[in-house]
Amino acid sequence: MGKSKVPTYDSMFNHLLKAIYALGGSGSIEEINQKTIELLALPDEVLEVKHGKSNTLTEIEYRLAWGRTYLKKFGLLENSERGIWALKSTKEPPHEIDPKEVTEKVRAEDRKNHEVGTPESDEDEPSEIQDWKERLKLIVQTIDPAGFERLTQRLLRESGFTQVEVTGASGDGGIDGKGIMRINGMMSFHILFQCKRYKGSITPSQIRDFRGALQGRADKGLFITTGSFTRDAMKEASRDGASPIDLIDGDELVEKLRALRLGVRIETMEKVIIDDKWYESI
Repeated sequence: MGKSKVPTYDSMFNHLLKAIYALGGSGSIEEINQKTIELLALPDEVLEVKHGKSNTLTEIEYRLAWGRTYLKKFGLLENSERGIWALKSTKEPPHEIDPKEVTEKVRAEDRKNHEVGTPESDEDEPSEIQDWKERLKLIVQTIDPAGFERLTQRLLRESGFTQVEVTGASGDGGIDGKGIMRINGMMSFHILFQCKRYKGSITPSQIRDFRGALQGRADKGLFITTGSFTRDAMKEASRDGASPIDLIDGDELVEKLRALRLGVRIETMEKVIIDDKWYESI
């Protein structure tokens, strides 16, 4: 099945708005995509169509990204640095909008501001994919499982862990590795970790399964994913009376990769600002 069966980005404007409203007025990209697809009731064969030669994006994800970009430029959506998208107004359900009106207004503004980028061109990308965090998450999600385990091992070593070993290949009850975290050279904690190269949300049952595997074998558990955790999963991880499990989601993961400069290079540009008033005072 080709791209022709995938809904166009503009035909999903109203579904996107309804999805975000149904999520309480805001949501992560994964949550919004899932809810929109649910409202559209799309079959699996449509959801599995890849975008071009991409191994990271499906065509529906690509077009939903363009939809959010257009709705943001139209003034109905906003997004934070954490990758959370929200309605500008949540007082009442979003009204039906005319997709043609949105498209024409946004493209007129783009031409006025000399911006280039259209969903019809495979060379262009929506703004959220241009964001370094989303690009890095997409890249990390394509790493094979063994490679992701090695990346996690390197990340933990760079973060101060010692004796970090990957044990995932042994199928040790969902445990992918272990390590020791030393604090100020005086205290140490034995950690068991699980790392999931995942696009969806980790559920409470997955947290409970992980806790069961580490019971009596470590001081703490660490669960790392390229995806996200549901609210219930986060509650389960910190449940009173249970072994504590620390969580690192996709956003936190790429932030740590950036901070440790693991596959990330930061270039700074000098900005020159001229103080007109200073010259006038001479």
